[in-house]
Amino acid sequence: MIHPTAVVHPTAEIAESAEIGPYSIVEEGVVIGEGTRVGPHVVVRRNTAVGRNCEIFQFASIGERPQDLKYADEDTRVIIGNHNVIREYVTVHRASAHGDGKTELGDHNFLMAYAHVAHDCKIGNHVIMANGATLGGHITIEDGAILGGLSAAHQFVRIGTYCIISGLTGIPQDVPPYMMAAGARAKLYGLNVTGLKRRGFSEGTVRSLKKAYRVLFRSKLPLSQAVQRISDDEIASVPEVSHLLDFIKQSERGICR
Repeated sequence: MIHPTAVVHPTAEIAESAEIGPYSIVEEGVVIGEGTRVGPHVVVRRNTAVGRNCEIFQFASIGERPQDLKYADEDTRVIIGNHNVIREYVTVHRASAHGDGKTELGDHNFLMAYAHVAHDCKIGNHVIMANGATLGGHITIEDGAILGGLSAAHQFVRIGTYCIISGLTGIPQDVPPYMMAAGARAKLYGLNVTGLKRRGFSEGTVRSLKKAYRVLFRSKLPLSQAVQRISDDEIASVPEVSHLLDFIKQSERGICR
């Protein structure tokens, strides 16, 4: 299942049911899992692990050295989970030496053409990055988030679970979970109600999140007081509301308002 024109390092571990396409390069220390298909003209650099049943399309570059001037060829990694789709010209860079040494993608993610995942990023599960979506270094994206085409996230930003971000959006601060964000500099435009319903969230949960949104972002209370008011409300016992509050409390860059 390895095309004769592919260049595969003898230390690479290629599962028996994996495929390596024409003219692709697989370097030392790479692991390719069962059922994964690596298309033609793909480069998978050293110390990259790709899980089961992934599909990597032509001209993608996985595990290249980070675009970090401090990087001095340290032994860092890219770890990609299972059932991921990585489309044409996607770039995923290995970590710098200024984190835990790993750039990580979870399972069932869809990275459309020309998306970029920088060093030390942590992407959860079921994340969609549309064409040209770009992440700076050290970014965390929680499960189920959607980034529109040509959006760009600043280093160290966090993007919350099940939020949706419009195309052409700059993301200088954390985007709270379950929200919609858009604009040249991201602003919140309400709860991602349609997305939550599609994901099977109950009507009660959506009502609780709507109430939390109104207090946190539509009242004139300072954010700390708004968080405290929701914390004292009975809806704070709803797991999704609790996660939203924790996300805000843990923010270091501040949150989009």
